[in-house]
Amino acid sequence: MKIFGFIFARGGSKGLPGKNIKKLGGIPLISHAINAGKASGLLDRIIVSTDDPDIAEIAQSCGAEVPFMRPQELGQDTSPEWLAWRHAIEQVDDFDIFVSIPATSPLRSGEDIKSCVNLYLEGDCDMVVTTRAAERHPSFNMVKLDSEGYASVAMPLDSPVTRRQDAPVVYDMTTVAYVTSPEFIMNNDGVFSGRVKAVEIPPERAVDIDTQFDFDFAQFIMERQ
Repeated sequence: MKIFGFIFARGGSKGLPGKNIKKLGGIPLISHAINAGKASGLLDRIIVSTDDPDIAEIAQSCGAEVPFMRPQELGQDTSPEWLAWRHAIEQVDDFDIFVSIPATSPLRSGEDIKSCVNLYLEGDCDMVVTTRAAERHPSFNMVKLDSEGYASVAMPLDSPVTRRQDAPVVYDMTTVAYVTSPEFIMNNDGVFSGRVKAVEIPPERAVDIDTQFDFDFAQFIMERQ
């Protein structure tokens, strides 16, 4: 089976300008995703989809392919990444398994990607995502505000809980990896349009970078390791 890894890295990040090529641990952020893809030992190709020539140049220097440039209309803040996925699939030769490796999770390991692909290969699902144990719970310590500013539990249970440990276990989705088939992406409109399984990732490898604070935190963890 042909397994292709894709990294979607647009150039117009607002939360952290230049994020995808900003150096973390001495190398550009996108390089960490490329290196993890290589370390998985499962990917036949690693392809970067970008609208930015600087990102393309750095990605190629790190060993990834950039066989096409992403159209500007698919690189806006409001552009659904699902459409960028479809565009990338249309630009490459036929393959069997699609693996998205977002550049924003630089602390992932090659083994994390391998675990996702192996779970998908077991069958009985259309998509594999990654999660981490949630620190907050919508039925215990997450609240919503009404029009007058009063707070209440976000998703109250029929039987209220007084300890977080008694609430049903919930998880945060992470951006470590997504695994599916090209056909699923082309014929559906989102991740949860089909049967979804998840690989749980330890919190220290599941940091998702969107802001300078996230970047500094990832740098701190990397230095500690």
